[in-house]
Amino acid sequence: MAKSALRATAPPTDLSLSPVARYIQLATLFRNRIVSGEWPVGGRIPNVDELAAEFAVARGTMREALGLLEQEGLLERMRAKGTFVRNAPADGHPHKLAIDWQSLISAHEGAKIEVLEQRVVTDLPSSDRIKGKPAPKYQMMRRLHLRQGRPYLIARFYLEYELFKQGPPLQFRRLPTLPILHRIAGARIAKAWQTLTIGMADVEIASLLKMPLNAPVAKVDRVAVDAGGVILYAGHGVYRGDSLSLEIELR
Repeated sequence: MAKSALRATAPPTDLSLSPVARYIQLATLFRNRIVSGEWPVGGRIPNVDELAAEFAVARGTMREALGLLEQEGLLERMRAKGTFVRNAPADGHPHKLAIDWQSLISAHEGAKIEVLEQRVVTDLPSSDRIKGKPAPKYQMMRRLHLRQGRPYLIARFYLEYELFKQGPPLQFRRLPTLPILHRIAGARIAKAWQTLTIGMADVEIASLLKMPLNAPVAKVDRVAVDAGGVILYAGHGVYRGDSLSLEIELR
């Protein structure tokens, strides 16, 4: 009762603030209602007319939004009974983002890795170059990480070419990068940085990670340099937002 009253007096959500299609905005909002328990699994949600009035959109727009969640198996429409929540979005947080080097080494144990792209390059992204001096050339590899058949990370790394050859190269096609790097160059690494930013999934990321367009993602960038400031490794990862958790002990 209190929740309905609060929603009735709250200002309507302004969907014009984002360039994202309205039905996608609504689908994301409703997905969050299911995650939060506001729309509990097994419960019936408001009908199309009620939701269209709440958000001041056409009934067709609302049907598109609900249709996306129905395709994902979250909602089920039952003739003459209404629309019910059948499942909640997967929210197992299978990956915990480590904040120290030693924990990072074992972070992806058990993950399956698929290579998407690889080539030798002679330059690094500008965001990496501010951390140190580039080596003559690097091996770039872009890979997809999966757990239990579910993709959770797209990662691109640049590894100093001579280190890549020491790997040996075949290991990088099936094993996480940092354990190999630690084994072959751990003593050379003088400094390393990790940066976390929040973003949204574009069309390519959404397709590879099997997630909705514009759903939240976590972008993690890492750089490791030797004592002379030469960049040995630069990594850029995009995680599904619903597969990642970050825990920091405060005291």
